[in-house]
Amino acid sequence: MERIPIFTMGDILLVMIQTDVHDRLLESLQGDVAAKICDTGARGVLIDISALEVIDHFMARQLERIAALTRLLGAESILIGMRPAVAVTLMELGMTLEDVPTAVNVENGMDRLRARMGSSVSGGENNNEDDGQETEPSEECLDHADRAGFPQD
Repeated sequence: MERIPIFTMGDILLVMIQTDVHDRLLESLQGDVAAKICDTGARGVLIDISALEVIDHFMARQLERIAALTRLLGAESILIGMRPAVAVTLMELGMTLEDVPTAVNVENGMDRLRARMGSSVSGGENNNEDDGQETEPSEECLDHADRAGFPQD
C-alpha cells in the first residue's frame, strides 16, 4: 500500500504530501501520524502541502482532523507551504482552517513550533524516513483517538 512519507527530526515529524492524494491515502495518513507520534514521542508535526496545487473539502477536513488528533496526543502541528491558489480555494469553500496554524516554509514552521512548544526543538538527530512498515500505536494512543471519534485502520 502506498504511504505518505513521514520523516523524524528529533522530536518533530515532517509529513511530506508530495503529490495529489486520494481519499484512502489521506485516511491512512491520519493513523500513520498518530502511530508515529506515539512511537517516537514527537512533540511537533509539520505537514508540508507545498506540492499540492488544489485542495478539496474532504482533504481540508482530513488536515483539520490530523491537526486535532496531534493535539489530543500532546503534539503541536503546523501546516506549511500552502500555495495562494489553495488558500483562495479554501476561502471559497468556506473553510478557514482557523484551528490549524500555518507557516510559509519548513524553516518558518520550525520557528513557530519552537515558540508554541516553549522550548528548543531538536533537529537532525534522526533524519530518517518512515521505513514503510506499519507501526502499531500504543493502546493509550488508540484509546485517546477512539474517544475523539477518529477511525482506526
